[in-house]
Amino acid sequence: MDQPTDNTTFADLALRPELVEALASLGYEEPTPIQRESIPPLIAGQDLLGQAATGTGKTAAFALPMLQNLDPDNRSKNPTGLILVPTRELAMQVSEAVHKYGRALGARVLPIYGGQPIGRQLQALGRGVDVVVATPGRAVDHIKRGTIPLKDIVMVVLDEADEMLDMGFAEDLDAILGALPDTRQTVLFSATMPKRIESLARRHLTNPTTIRIEAPVVAKGDAPKVRQLAFIVPRSHKSAALGRILDVESPTAAIVFCRTRHEVDQLTETLNGRGYRAEALHGGMNQEGRDRVMARVRSGNADLLIATDVAARGLDIDHLTHVVNYDVPSAPESYVHRIGRVGRAGREGVAITLAEPREHRLLENIQRVTGDKIAIEKVPTISDLRNRRMELTLGTLRETLLDDDLDRYRSIVESLTDEFDLFDVALAAVKLTHESTTGKEDEVEIPEVEIRRSKDRKNDRPDRDGRSGRSERGERGERGDYEKKGKKGKDRSIGVDSTRLYFPIGRSSQIRPGDLVGAITGETGLAGKQIGSIEIGDKFSLVEVPEKSADDIIKAMKKTTIKGRKVVPRRERFERFER
Repeated sequence: MDQPTDNTTFADLALRPELVEALASLGYEEPTPIQRESIPPLIAGQDLLGQAATGTGKTAAFALPMLQNLDPDNRSKNPTGLILVPTRELAMQVSEAVHKYGRALGARVLPIYGGQPIGRQLQALGRGVDVVVATPGRAVDHIKRGTIPLKDIVMVVLDEADEMLDMGFAEDLDAILGALPDTRQTVLFSATMPKRIESLARRHLTNPTTIRIEAPVVAKGDAPKVRQLAFIVPRSHKSAALGRILDVESPTAAIVFCRTRHEVDQLTETLNGRGYRAEALHGGMNQEGRDRVMARVRSGNADLLIATDVAARGLDIDHLTHVVNYDVPSAPESYVHRIGRVGRAGREGVAITLAEPREHRLLENIQRVTGDKIAIEKVPTISDLRNRRMELTLGTLRETLLDDDLDRYRSIVESLTDEFDLFDVALAAVKLTHESTTGKEDEVEIPEVEIRRSKDRKNDRPDRDGRSGRSERGERGERGDYEKKGKKGKDRSIGVDSTRLYFPIGRSSQIRPGDLVGAITGETGLAGKQIGSIEIGDKFSLVEVPEKSADDIIKAMKKTTIKGRKVVPRRERFERFER
């Protein structure tokens, strides 16, 4: 086949007729760049390492070649395709897409994820499946049970691989890939390409074809598809500032990203009190509750989705116009993933970030890494807000005058004009309309913040999760039910000259803060009071220790065990994600 060009069609990609017809029925007119570049080498059986932003058509890029070799008339009960994704929402989304593409072939597709009864999954696997779409944790569970036969797997795909590594699935991915046949074809897609992705590819891919789809270059004078804004706001005024910004922007639908579950719930309540229809989404909710929330958002019965970063991964909302970072993401990769949710398929979108004064350096880092300009704007004043609300009132009245049947109200106006001037009657009507559509006005002006440059911030370094050393240390990130106390229940924070160590052992191994403190103090010369806050997740723990002692602790822990297990810590690499 000739080298794909911009005029290449799906039929030109040597796809079987059933797949081309399915794509046509779904309204796919021509392949996207990632599809044009990926499908030919994948059909040829090559391993592939692909980089493309969210929303560029990666699912079809790997799903179509996976379905290409499916034989409807001669198949076993065992799956031939395995797709690994970071979240249950993405598992459902990818499974639905693969089912639609392969309907004419009778493709049997099964999503496997936590939160769903495992018995139902076992029944489906027993009946026979062609393609399994799974989250890594649940895939490992089935592999240990022997309920997902792997001997016939022809192709395995890691979709959103950087997200899976960020969520702590590195060991699970190595275990799954190590259990697959050596002859299988391996495909890895990622929105970003950090060193850990390249390392994963070196371990598990064989002479892969590498494809990078760069973000489109905006022609000079053209507006970018995603307008990126930031507002520097004191922490105590953030919720009020967000309300004002949303009032002025008037999004059709928006996702607001928060760091913690508590922050999600609190902000949802605040915005609902402001008159928005806001819904919360975080890891503390069961699957039924999450499904109800997403149904309300997708149907347009909610304006705002307030969510933790991980809980919102894999979600695709067609009418989304705005993404809001309530806190500055610590990693530029996270920022890229978030704003990639708007501006898809040629639509315009807006990305808004609220930054505390000391977080300005994080914004600079994001701009440096992404190459995008983030415009620093002033928070709307009370005057700005009033002017915007007047514009909304004017628009409402215009629509009413143009579209509605007003004759039934004529008698009211006529009776009032016998007593009052017609212009005064109109003013009263405008006042009622304005008050009913805009609600209570803000009474307090939000202070303007002066941005402090690097030379002024020597004593205000952000700690490892992006906050200033003087900020609220109790808000530790997306770990709603962590244990955060040391001995005697005291807060064990030890200040900015500290670092955090990641221990690959957690609550599932019945680990307690005292076990970690005892192991560290027993193998080093540290006193218990020198160990800071301890956070215990399901599969790992984070321990704050003096920076100068970190390497000695890592070395010492290699010689001992915790709860009978060999546990080798390492420095934290932003494992601040919910499980």
